[in-house]
Amino acid sequence: MYTGIYHTHKLAVILFLLVYTIKLVLLFINTDKLDNFSKKIKVPDMIISFLFLATGVYLATQSAEISTLLLVKFGLVLASIPLAIIGFKKHKKSLAVLSVILIFSVYGLAERNRGMKAKKITVSEGINTNPSDANYDELAHGKVMFISQCAMCHGSSGDQGLSGAKSLITSTMKLEEVINIITKGKNSMPKYSKSFSESEIKAISAYVMTLREVK
Repeated sequence: MYTGIYHTHKLAVILFLLVYTIKLVLLFINTDKLDNFSKKIKVPDMIISFLFLATGVYLATQSAEISTLLLVKFGLVLASIPLAIIGFKKHKKSLAVLSVILIFSVYGLAERNRGMKAKKITVSEGINTNPSDANYDELAHGKVMFISQCAMCHGSSGDQGLSGAKSLITSTMKLEEVINIITKGKNSMPKYSKSFSESEIKAISAYVMTLREVK
């Protein structure tokens, strides 16, 4: 369910941005065309706006963390809506421009938040992280990285399921598939190829494989 709503939200956001960008262009070119366009897409516009807000609220309730950034995003969305309504209906260019800027800012913050999720957290001291060392323990390395990087969404046991995280206990993926998803990301999970080294990704993946044996 989460995956479907996540992709619906992404589509609604894109359509929302497209509609308001077209409206803004028409506002500066020809207000009569703007009014005509707004009238023609009134129902689709309402549907897109509803999906944008409804799916956004749902995703927020499933989030692993209600961060300040998330609250700022909702604040900007709520502020942009009345500005857009007044701006386009009354042909107030300054308000319309401000509303579109706020909407694009929300999109930018969402992308920034996604990037922040992939930011590497330094593992605890005392853990050997050098795979070339004779005393290196891949599972110990993987566990400490999993707890610091992945447990917020997956949970320490792998079955928490926040932010769309799949259950790692019931997973049937092969090791190579786990490595690929951590490396490239999938849906709301960001890619970690730029944050983690190859050995770190392998260590986390190896530990993830052990979780399906833990009940």
